[in-house]
Amino acid sequence: MSTPYRRLSPPGRPLVAVLLVLFILAGIACGGSHRVLLPPRLNLSPYGQIGLVTFTAENAKGSLHEFATRRFSEYVLAAQTGIEVLELGAADSVLRRTRSTELGSAAAQALGGERGIPVVFFGHLKVSNVKPSGSLAGLTLPRVEATVSAELSVELLSTKSGGTLWRSSAVASEKVGGLALVGGEPVFSAKDPNSAYGQLVNRLVYAVTYDMRSTWVTQ
Repeated sequence: MSTPYRRLSPPGRPLVAVLLVLFILAGIACGGSHRVLLPPRLNLSPYGQIGLVTFTAENAKGSLHEFATRRFSEYVLAAQTGIEVLELGAADSVLRRTRSTELGSAAAQALGGERGIPVVFFGHLKVSNVKPSGSLAGLTLPRVEATVSAELSVELLSTKSGGTLWRSSAVASEKVGGLALVGGEPVFSAKDPNSAYGQLVNRLVYAVTYDMRSTWVTQ
């Protein structure tokens, strides 16, 4: 009695067919999606000229807040076109000129009359949880390396009404160098701030300026 004859498919053909179907389905699923560039949530172009007061600092001395202010200005100018940033000086100088007790509504309105700017940025940098490497807390030492936590808060005020148009804040922790501890308080005075604590400042500024950047989304 003869054995029934069955024609066999070449090895691997079912696997190839399955993969082909999967590729087709993937193409169908992705065929309708595309990337769209969304405009920034905070568009500064209509204002033209933007005032910027040097950020204030809390629980820290030295140049950290000045470095953060410069980096903030760089990020803002890189994010948007058609604007210019007018640096208005240190907070204490602004308060004296505007005869204000704090950087708020009254100071913003006075700056508008003084410099003719439509809006102004105020910012505050608060340092906390400074943890030096080893057991150096409380000592006065040059160029200590430490893990530092900091919070940066920035707001944009109208110089016409004194009202708040926008605000943002961010918190970050990084290991930094080039600071001294005087009575337990950090003093940021590195010769090369970008190398010493640039990463900490970059993280803070990048986060608070998010609303000023255009973003790509998939739809």
